[in-house]
Amino acid sequence: MKIEVSTKNMKFFESLSSSTRIQILELLSEGPRNIGELARQLGISSAITTRHILMLEEAGLIHCKNIPGKRGLQKLCYLSDNEITLVFDKNKKSRQYRSISIPIGQYINYEVTPSCGLASTEGLIGMLDDPRYFSDPAHVNAALLWFRTGWVEYRIPSYVFMPQPVNAIEISLEICSEFPNYNENWPSDIHFYLNGILLGVWVCPGDFGEIHGTYTPDWWKNNSQYGLLKTIRITHSGCMLDGTPLSNITLDQLQLRTGKDISFKLAVPPDSRNPGGLNIFGKGFGNYDQDIEVMIEYE
Repeated sequence: MKIEVSTKNMKFFESLSSSTRIQILELLSEGPRNIGELARQLGISSAITTRHILMLEEAGLIHCKNIPGKRGLQKLCYLSDNEITLVFDKNKKSRQYRSISIPIGQYINYEVTPSCGLASTEGLIGMLDDPRYFSDPAHVNAALLWFRTGWVEYRIPSYVFMPQPVNAIEISLEICSEFPNYNENWPSDIHFYLNGILLGVWVCPGDFGEIHGTYTPDWWKNNSQYGLLKTIRITHSGCMLDGTPLSNITLDQLQLRTGKDISFKLAVPPDSRNPGGLNIFGKGFGNYDQDIEVMIEYE
């Protein structure tokens, strides 16, 4: 999300002027919550919490969804985005971008161990916990895939690259750990590779299934429901994950070549300290209606 620093966006900036609303954003960064949960964790009334939520909604920072609860409908709140860029000089020459969305089922290679499986928005693909079905031709329709240890590899096509030098590569996707059914406290060491080079390791805190995902189909129950949206950004200075340094790997080390595709791999090696598996959510599952989004930035 890009926000121009101007008086027309005062609602956005005013929404960030409260420590309580910042706390709400911090809590929602860990996963969706309803009004009652937020109120209890903040130590304030539901009425006051609701006023703060309305202000954050008007600013576009969160979105809410009414879902059935134990006592009627409950309002579930989600972050709208996990990164915001402030634009100070709107007259400055804009950078150029090219982007592509890679469906999560369109991996080019894999090696996985159970628990594992694939699902489209309509139903399961093949048999559960049988890695052979990752070769089923229907895998291209997958909107959710999971495995305990191993890896999946994707190809970023070379046509998204222009002749001029690349300033940054950004990859965004929704992921979490993998545990049979689910386990909210189940860490997993998720490794990210680009062109075979390890960009870094992120420890996911768990496999989230207590709350139904915003876009997850109703038929998918008692299993992983949503992940966390993670954004990897590689520049000439290093590699960041959600704006936090991940490693010292730079664009110059990735051996980018004109006309050559890029390999992107996600892995959970069996010898990891926390071999807690991986779920990858695509369009139609999770809290973010997207696949693997790749953006190439040029000066």
